[in-house]
Amino acid sequence: MRKLKFQTCLLATSVAAVRLAFAAEAPATPDVPVMQEVLVSGNRAALPGVADSATEGTVSARQLAVRPLLRTAELLETVPGVIVTQHSGDGKANQYFLRGYNLDHGSDFATSVLGMPVNVASHAHGQGYMDLNFLMPELISHIQYRKGVYAADDGDFSSTGSARIEYQRTLKAPLVDVSLGQHRYRRVLAAGSGQLGGLDVLGAFEFAGNDGPWDQPANLRKRNAVLRASNGSADNGVAVTLMAYQSDWRATEHVPERAILNGEIGRFGALSPSDGGVTHRYSLSGEWAASGAAGASRVRAYVLDYGLNYFATPSGFISGASADQHEQADSRVTWGLDARHSWQLRDVELSAGVQLRQDRVDNVGLYDTVDRVRTNTVRQDRLRETAAGLFVEARRQWTPWLRTTVGLRRDQIAADASATGGRFNLGNGGTASAGQTSPKVSVIVGPFGEHAGTELYANWGHGFHSNDVRGATSGTHPSDGSPADRLALFARSTGGELGARTRPLKGWTSSVSLWQISSASELVFVGDAGVTEARGASKRHGLEWSNSYTPNHSLTIDGDVAWSHARFKVPVEGGGAHVPNAIPLTASLAVNYAPDGAWFGGLRLRYLGAYALEETNQQRSTPFWIANLKLGYRLGARWQASVDVLNLADRKANDIEYWGGACTRAEQRDGSCGGGIDGRLVHPIEPRSVRVSLRTTF
Repeated sequence: MRKLKFQTCLLATSVAAVRLAFAAEAPATPDVPVMQEVLVSGNRAALPGVADSATEGTVSARQLAVRPLLRTAELLETVPGVIVTQHSGDGKANQYFLRGYNLDHGSDFATSVLGMPVNVASHAHGQGYMDLNFLMPELISHIQYRKGVYAADDGDFSSTGSARIEYQRTLKAPLVDVSLGQHRYRRVLAAGSGQLGGLDVLGAFEFAGNDGPWDQPANLRKRNAVLRASNGSADNGVAVTLMAYQSDWRATEHVPERAILNGEIGRFGALSPSDGGVTHRYSLSGEWAASGAAGASRVRAYVLDYGLNYFATPSGFISGASADQHEQADSRVTWGLDARHSWQLRDVELSAGVQLRQDRVDNVGLYDTVDRVRTNTVRQDRLRETAAGLFVEARRQWTPWLRTTVGLRRDQIAADASATGGRFNLGNGGTASAGQTSPKVSVIVGPFGEHAGTELYANWGHGFHSNDVRGATSGTHPSDGSPADRLALFARSTGGELGARTRPLKGWTSSVSLWQISSASELVFVGDAGVTEARGASKRHGLEWSNSYTPNHSLTIDGDVAWSHARFKVPVEGGGAHVPNAIPLTASLAVNYAPDGAWFGGLRLRYLGAYALEETNQQRSTPFWIANLKLGYRLGARWQASVDVLNLADRKANDIEYWGGACTRAEQRDGSCGGGIDGRLVHPIEPRSVRVSLRTTF
């Protein structure tokens, strides 16, 4: 009965929100002022007078075009302080880090593409799993980012921030881009747009493959397609988009470092010959927007089909001569809606909206496997998870030098889980529901007379990430039947920030922020074990300095430094309070050169400081820096060639390091393995590699 009332309430709220959105006036004539989103081209920092915090901004397509990329998800490293790595094969979601958080595969940073959330709730591998491999960088119009929990329209998975990625509606000219590189890297992209029946139609297809430097070739194969029809603009128009993505690969997982040092395997060797996976993502989305003197409205809706079968051997050979491989399987359909409306009421800009999402998970499971053949079902479940978010936000300009933004958000989640397999799992399952109200406040002071480019910011708010519904409905551990505590659906976070943004010189925007955030519980779903673990409350604080300098139309220089301090509020058993894999210091420098002439290019340097591998901080990672270079030349009006040199200095370091128990084949064979040997687990960065691209437009 409670579930029925909840769903009825959601339906009524949705209908009301859609009616409200469509009540906006028709597109206005050019001489009528309209409310619309302000974007910045050429400089990623938000403009004073527009931003609500010191740590938000927009990255333009022009900046992305000359950025050297090893992996697609490195596009997110345009967000100051974000680090993107990998501990497995490149067909899998990346590992993300920001503000002292090991975000795993996306648990505390929310990303959307064309209004569709990318983070997957109650995922087979990890909560908030965020696979961005389906992106086509050439189609992106801009990336709008925020950090912190201060915006009312940011909901689940946004404790550290969010990024909204938008695609273009038209291209200047059709193009074909062919890229070849070392380790059998190859990529073909064909894209173009035109008019059809009064609509702007954009189409793109991508095929990519890569073996990587691994002793065991990755055999990555990616197929990707986009078809987009639109009319009008993003503020006054409609668009419908079809997207289809498939990928399969073989993975070299992280391995015990001692296996490399003692010569059992090479630096790029693997313990298991059959790790890897297959995945797909098919989506249909639509949007409608109208802006007028009375306000602005936007409605976005989507449905997507997602699947993953992922095979991994993170512990090696603890259990015996056969590798301890397991499969994590996920098959679901997700639909959702985002409707919002803004009014200008005298001195107050008022916004309100509703966000709905339902995940219909036909199967999410964990299986023991040998060479990708299932030998035992650890757990298998069917899930239904419905999430609703209502938000309202008021922005007021009190004086020429003072404005405030006050927001309130209410989130509700209702879910049911049915165990469909697993010896110790069949007693699990049931229903769970919970809600959270999250207030948000921002105070902005400035400009200051002749220093009109300077603003000061104070921000505070509540946020959260949801937890896997299996953790909220399971009374036993599926691996052995031992009792398990049912955990909360919400992990609440509270954050605050003091910041400043200034323009010391023409074209130079500099911002500094002092932030803190506390999480009620470091609750994470561990896909390798099929359980949700509570790792205690935590607190973090840090300092960030971000700079963007555009001295002229051709040149942009971005430089960032981020320091953070992450600790558990209560030390774990053994006395340690450090949060493992929380990177305390990162820095980056990017130079983009994109004139209208023949030459163009980009250089990026990134530094990762040493971080604790376990709670006592006795074991630490090795710090390193890495550089990537892109250099291109336009051969007339239609042709251009470019070369990417990745890991320019050929640094020998590790993309990721962990501390944990594992066994190699030799240790199992000679009887020294026992229940696993604690040690450093590493995944090396790829050596220097060169990729050459040739593009033609017509």
